[in-house]
Amino acid sequence: MWSSREGYPGDPSYRDFYRDIGFDLPLDYIGPYIHPDNIRAYTGIKYFAITHGRLQDKRPYEPHLAWQRANDHAGNFMFNRERQVEHLRAHLDRKPIIVSPYDAELFGHWWYEGPIFLEMLFRKMQYDQAMVAPITPSAYLAEYPTNQVATPCTSSWGAGGYGEYWCNGSNAWIYRHLHMMGERMVQLARQHSNAEGVTRRALNQAARELMLAQSSDWAFIMKSGTTVPYATKRTNDHITRFSRLYEGLTTNLVDPVLLEELERRDNLFPDLDYRIYAS
Repeated sequence: MWSSREGYPGDPSYRDFYRDIGFDLPLDYIGPYIHPDNIRAYTGIKYFAITHGRLQDKRPYEPHLAWQRANDHAGNFMFNRERQVEHLRAHLDRKPIIVSPYDAELFGHWWYEGPIFLEMLFRKMQYDQAMVAPITPSAYLAEYPTNQVATPCTSSWGAGGYGEYWCNGSNAWIYRHLHMMGERMVQLARQHSNAEGVTRRALNQAARELMLAQSSDWAFIMKSGTTVPYATKRTNDHITRFSRLYEGLTTNLVDPVLLEELERRDNLFPDLDYRIYAS
């Protein structure tokens, strides 16, 4: 599913991610439409199919053909899950559950036809067979509340299957800050169990800054070496912003101007409640 070589997303009929008219068309034509200074950039308008591993000599993208391939791949995925269930059912005292997690950005971003694949898969599960059905983990646990407890081995999809990509010489410096921020966020949440007004806003914003600093993308970028200054700046920015909020909250001197600016800059999770850190 993830692989661009052996997986579904690398099929020659699917839309190529990298070819974009922002780079394909002459700059004197496309430049005024994408940047006031005629700087090339992605537009999201892509004319070509993957075709092969080279950037040049690609076939024009044919949406209907790509839709057919997504339908075929959905059928193949379901067929393999049926065979998997057949095998597991013979060895279990209950209906087997198959957990298949993916990064959401795979569907529609890297793999443009991914949402079509998902639609076809759910339609096929509903109408074309009676062996496999979608279910949430909580619904499965409600049906089978007694289970063996196990602790999975530490692993990841990164190089080597472990966590070295996110903790190595290029990025290990960030974790002492993240651990301290986490401890301080718990401290703040427990000290202010029912905050209101500016204090509550500051606590919620501190939680946002913590979560943004903890994004694994920053450590990943530092290791991959793509846009290291940006990743380093983002990490330092969120650490600094959290620290300023922490100082204000511990001295009862929250700067309302600073708080308003941080709420404007880092405004994701609008319904985040800082009290989740108190438990």
